[in-house]
Amino acid sequence: MKAKIPTALVLVAVIGIFGAALGTRPVLAQKPAGGVPIFEVDPSWPRFDGNWIFGSIGGVFVDLTNDHVWVLNRPRTVGNDENYAVQQPPAAECCVPPAFVQEFDQSGKALRSWGGPGPGYEWPANEHGLSIDAKGNFWLGGNGKGDAQVLKFSKESKFLLQIGHAGKSNGSNDTENFASPTKATYYAKTNEVFISDGYINRRVAVFDADSGRYKRHWGAYGKPPDDAAPRTRTYEGAPPQQFNLSHDVQISNDDLVYVADRSNNRLQVFRPDGSFVKEAFVAREVRTPTGTVVTMAFSPDKAQQFLYVTGGDQKVRILDRQSLQVVGGFGRLGHYAGQFHHITDIAVDSKGNIYTGENEGRRVQKWTFKGMR
Repeated sequence: MKAKIPTALVLVAVIGIFGAALGTRPVLAQKPAGGVPIFEVDPSWPRFDGNWIFGSIGGVFVDLTNDHVWVLNRPRTVGNDENYAVQQPPAAECCVPPAFVQEFDQSGKALRSWGGPGPGYEWPANEHGLSIDAKGNFWLGGNGKGDAQVLKFSKESKFLLQIGHAGKSNGSNDTENFASPTKATYYAKTNEVFISDGYINRRVAVFDADSGRYKRHWGAYGKPPDDAAPRTRTYEGAPPQQFNLSHDVQISNDDLVYVADRSNNRLQVFRPDGSFVKEAFVAREVRTPTGTVVTMAFSPDKAQQFLYVTGGDQKVRILDRQSLQVVGGFGRLGHYAGQFHHITDIAVDSKGNIYTGENEGRRVQKWTFKGMR
């Protein structure tokens, strides 16, 4: 009789999960009355029916109109010891890197792909951050050398708009260009796109989503960004007065703007006009090169009770969105199903399932929502 392999069920309500890993007991909010979400990793997802192999993952996003999962793949990162099938003559049967933007259905079947350099726009040197707006249009940026632009495409891959120009950045107060922008998030109520402009610049910048016209920008605490301020990370004491790496921006149903300040191990919350609301450090003592607030996603309930936050210590933490305190989490460093190697993005579908993308791990994993505990 064969031994049954236990499923990789992750019980995210376990209180000591982070304390055991870090040698310190985390500050946890009181458990929500309805419980905390639990997830089970699906090792069969995605299903590569083709002869493909992912490169580094630059973004993951779910189209909530049909729960299809879109992946921003970096095919140029696939090495010669992986792309045997495209070599001339072919060195082996496998493998072929897929195109830059790839669509999967709920079962993990690949449906279509597109993207890459073309006439009329400047494709980024290293793709970073993928999102879909309420009109079905795609937004992406880049953090490669000289990337200072954000691109907008239709779902049919038609180029629509470019904001900024490669190699033209003039700092955090530039109203025309970026400097390695990380994520663009659409705000339907004002038809604006909010861009976390963070690897070099230290701000969130807002533009009209149709014309690309500059509207406003701000740094930490809603103040003007200062590029001359030191970027030293602090693990205790007075909070930094500038963003250290604004890596993600998300907007909740109740019109709050959440900004991931990656290298400062914190997130800050604003109103759409840039006025500061509150902040929270997340496992501030963690000293991994990538901080503990990398990318974020909301739970799909109307109130968006939970905020899922990826960390450079290779964990997904579950925060109570109102208190911004950790109530659970899952994941650890590793190369196997249910583990992460440089988790870089997270997305949630309408059923509450989570999708995570990894940079160095070069994969996308699906975490099936299994209810509350």
